[in-house]
Amino acid sequence: MLYILHMGNHPDMTHYRDGQDPILHLQVDMETAINWADQNRVRWAFSDRNAGIYYVDFHNSRNELDKIDWKAVISNDFRDPVVKEGKQAEFLLHDTCPLHLVEKIGVFNERIRSQVIDILQNVQYNPIVSIERIWYY
Repeated sequence: MLYILHMGNHPDMTHYRDGQDPILHLQVDMETAINWADQNRVRWAFSDRNAGIYYVDFHNSRNELDKIDWKAVISNDFRDPVVKEGKQAEFLLHDTCPLHLVEKIGVFNERIRSQVIDILQNVQYNPIVSIERIWYY
């Protein structure tokens, strides 16, 4: 999806054309999120690939984390279709993700970083906000 936003030329993208620059990445430690979700009776799951694909497998047990292709997830070269699919594994919290679970907000550039810091000024919990160009195209 980020690549589609970056390219800005997908025929179905008629309402959004601002590219990837304003997109924020929220980094959450999965184990911490699972513990929080279990304590607060919030459903969670992870997928072995893009959660929107019809042949995706969902899991909600720590014992099944080996279903994720971790080599694909950490790969920077995803031209191979198998790696491309595995890299799109997702961790999902149902309905809510409290800010205190967010360890870091990754942004594209200094302009967006400054905007995020300004927005968080009046919030008690302030995660790290850093420019993470490697997370973008």
